[in-house]
Amino acid sequence: MPLMEPYRIKVVEPIPILTAQQRAEALARAGYNPFNLRADEVTIDLLSDSGTGAFSAAQQAAAALGDESYAGARSWFRFHEVVSDLTGFPHIYPVHQGRGAERILFGALLRPGQVSLSNTHFDTTRANVELLGCQARDLPCPQAKDLDSQYPFKGDLDLDAARAALAEEPGRVGMVIVTITNNGGGGQPVSMANLRAARELCREFGVPLVLDAARFAENAWLVTQREPGYESHSPTEVAKEAFGLADAAVASLKKDGISPMGAFLAVRDRELADRCELVLIATEGFRTYGGLAGHELDRLAQGLREVLEPDYLRSRAATTAYLAQLANDGGVDVVQPPGIHALYLNAGRLLPHIPPGRFPGHALASQLYLEGGIRCAELGSLYLGTLDEHHELVTPAPYELVRLALPRRVYTQSHYEYVAEVLAGIAKRPESVPGYRLTHSPALLRHFNCRLEPVS
Repeated sequence: MPLMEPYRIKVVEPIPILTAQQRAEALARAGYNPFNLRADEVTIDLLSDSGTGAFSAAQQAAAALGDESYAGARSWFRFHEVVSDLTGFPHIYPVHQGRGAERILFGALLRPGQVSLSNTHFDTTRANVELLGCQARDLPCPQAKDLDSQYPFKGDLDLDAARAALAEEPGRVGMVIVTITNNGGGGQPVSMANLRAARELCREFGVPLVLDAARFAENAWLVTQREPGYESHSPTEVAKEAFGLADAAVASLKKDGISPMGAFLAVRDRELADRCELVLIATEGFRTYGGLAGHELDRLAQGLREVLEPDYLRSRAATTAYLAQLANDGGVDVVQPPGIHALYLNAGRLLPHIPPGRFPGHALASQLYLEGGIRCAELGSLYLGTLDEHHELVTPAPYELVRLALPRRVYTQSHYEYVAEVLAGIAKRPESVPGYRLTHSPALLRHFNCRLEPVS
């Protein structure tokens, strides 16, 4: 069946198209950091899939029904009904976004000096752990190390390593958090078998299992496509089973809620819920709005229904696979097999002349902007490496990747063909791409605020 978006376009927005000189001036002004670019300086924006999706007509209609009452709004009850039916959790709280939900839950679960285990902590998840004086320890499955293999569930938690960590220091591990899909690990899915085993392991050691479920629907779709025994399951059935295995869940609904703002925090234990609710009311808002407007709660409730539709998920997965094939055909390797929310380019392989200390992932991301106005993010040594006091790399990241995050229902096939053409052009002369050095580097989450300059 030909690739076709399962929707019609009702509203359009002009795309900024700059000259090469304008792009060069813009990137220099931004300190060669794509986060510092103005949105109207970007032609194709693949920096993030968070809060960047397009509303449906049904979402806009639902938003018009928004009840802005401070407490007990109709919008809250519609939101609660959808999230409760999906997750089965008895205690559900709206929060303005995922990192807010993390901050509240982690503060209630972790004590200074404890450890959080994960298949991979993403940037703000790691920061919220470390800000509590705790250690975030990543334990991706061994198969994740082979970027080229077709192993279907590279997002899995390394269960043997997790067991060893839990057994070595009893009481020090405060939680196990599994991210579905594994964003920091190449957008790879987590199998239900792995999630069930993680649940049993956590029960054995008396440690709570937490889901970071920002992309729960996309993970569920990949389970139906890749895991034996789930071929006849619907994405909704898989998602409900996954939530049923966890003690708590946080979900940024800026991803699979297809909305610019919103999240939920869900827990089973009443005492834990009370501790979270106290902090929520003090820092986010009353328990029935949590920092969100009524129209946002209604839009999210509708988005959570739409995101589980098989036609939508099938099309989104096909789009990512299509772009992956175009990139491969153009001479750029990607992490295999492709996930859904993003494509991860192997910049280290494409740019072997750039050492890790000159950030090949960042170099490729910068070149994509300079040559095509395409904004994206590095997931390599700039993001994960350790630096000395002079901002020089001490320990490189295991891989030098670039993430092309695909917004939901925003770009069409021709837009992604354009991205592939720009990539192919870079791949024809990779030696012309310069490396970069840091000129300013914050101590935490440096990729958001750092500044760099090109070096020959």
